[in-house]
Amino acid sequence: MRRLLLPVVVAGALALSGCGTQRPGPPGGPSAPAATASGSADPQAARRAVHDRAFPGVARACAQAPSTAPSGPASTGTLDPEAAKYAENHAFRRETPMRPDAECRGRAHAERITGALSGAAGRTVADGPGLREALAGLGYPAEGTEVYPDGGGGLAFSLSVPGTGPCVSGRLGPPATARAHGFYAEGGCVEPRGGH
Repeated sequence: MRRLLLPVVVAGALALSGCGTQRPGPPGGPSAPAATASGSADPQAARRAVHDRAFPGVARACAQAPSTAPSGPASTGTLDPEAAKYAENHAFRRETPMRPDAECRGRAHAERITGALSGAAGRTVADGPGLREALAGLGYPAEGTEVYPDGGGGLAFSLSVPGTGPCVSGRLGPPATARAHGFYAEGGCVEPRGGH
């Protein structure tokens, strides 16, 4: 009797476990979600398209820039414990590396801003709100722009390029200057002050 009962119990357990049953899901089986994901728009490409419509000159200048990610930070190979301690204490000031296409766009935006602030637009700026207005007139929204004293009696700014990053920071001048850079390790485009 025990030998006859064992196959019945095993068959019943298999039936209850659902082995071999099909569950409802998207047609096409497990590969369907991947196909759906590939069919959706890439958010980064969509942001870049918005940027390129807003800044067609920058888009043309950087159309051929490669978009491969940079390699990791190079090892300095220093064995000096004081230098290592200094580097550790100032790690919050490190800028994130930029891909070549972001670097190209950043340089183009820095040149664009420097050119505008070196001309008539820069000569009419007298204060922080005026600099913010001049940058907004160039297409850089106020919510992504910081304007602050440069420490030498002038004005400085930092902004995130709308849609694609990177950061562009500079001074009103004279002469006006701007440079592209990655976000700081502690976040944002404004260089952190102080130390750890």
